[in-house]
Amino acid sequence: MQFWGYRRPDGRVGVRNHVLILPTITCATQTAQRVTELVSGTVTFIHQHGCAQVGTDYDQTARTYAGMGMNPNVYGVIVLGLGCETHQAHRIGDEIAKCGKPVETISIQDHGGTLQTIAEVSKIAVKMVQDASMVQRELCDFSELIVGTECGGSDACSGLSANPAVGRTSDLVVQQGGTAILAETTELIGAEHLIANRAANDQVAKKAYAVIKMMEDRSIQMGVDIRTGNPSPGNIEGGLSSLEEKSLGAATKSGTTRLEEVIDYAQVPTKKGLVWMDTPGHDIEQLTGMVAGGAQIVLFTSGRGTPTGSPISPVIKISTNTPMFEKMNDNMDLNAGTIVDGLETVDEVGRRIMEEIQHVSNGKLTKAEILKQHDFGIWRIGPTF
Repeated sequence: MQFWGYRRPDGRVGVRNHVLILPTITCATQTAQRVTELVSGTVTFIHQHGCAQVGTDYDQTARTYAGMGMNPNVYGVIVLGLGCETHQAHRIGDEIAKCGKPVETISIQDHGGTLQTIAEVSKIAVKMVQDASMVQRELCDFSELIVGTECGGSDACSGLSANPAVGRTSDLVVQQGGTAILAETTELIGAEHLIANRAANDQVAKKAYAVIKMMEDRSIQMGVDIRTGNPSPGNIEGGLSSLEEKSLGAATKSGTTRLEEVIDYAQVPTKKGLVWMDTPGHDIEQLTGMVAGGAQIVLFTSGRGTPTGSPISPVIKISTNTPMFEKMNDNMDLNAGTIVDGLETVDEVGRRIMEEIQHVSNGKLTKAEILKQHDFGIWRIGPTF
């Protein structure tokens, strides 16, 4: 299978052609937002990060910022900082520039405040958007794609319809030479052995068990049982009885292929095939991690319904049941409830999702994109100082 994509200087391929206004500190997010309101073709995100972070928490936030800017769906980046924050804009900009795309760095303090900064960033953005508009799509193979997978607002149908259908799609992506990311470590507890048994080697299998243990240990250190928050109230109302049941359904998104590697949050996969990214179960934080890891498209299944989207990568929303698909049709792109209805098989829906990936890669907008659902959140692993 092939699609028409945007080839970047580092050789990777994007399915979108954004100019990203990247605020490295929460103090700069509103200024960045004003620029996107003025300049068509630009995107940004609101967040609370960028200062008073140390150690591995600092490193992870920096890696996430840089990963968002380096995602191949981004043509160029204007890195916007305040000037006194821990995550200095020029450091993030220098890291992004390594991939060869256009990068500019601006400080609000250096430019005399909000209004002058908005004017300066807008001027740069206009030129960058014009340059981006000249980039032509070229025919690319599916082997160029990294497809993220996640589930949120799961119900009793998740493990029967949408999740196994996405698993079938994951297999098809891998068969085409591409990469499929499995995330949500929290929601794999109790099913980790099923995935570890498919590991490429003992080292990968050991890391699969290790990330599960680390996730459970964090909960214990807080003096709580992770199972008290999983399943969530919506999951329970949807018919899920335990975290293990939820995990068994979530694990089906991995399909049947070999697990090639287990990577850290917001890390770019180093291997093709099925990859497990260590993320929390929080929808927005796991989505952000996969996009920062280079995912050009994300498949998001839901039994309860969700408007979630990304500022960088199109998110294809797949319902697990027909009543919810009809009720939340404003937000959901595909209906896998036809499996439960007896109208389609898992394989048929999996192939239909694969076709939708091709359409979206060629430029079809998802509903989250149309509704400008630009969600962003970084997994915090340390306290704020």
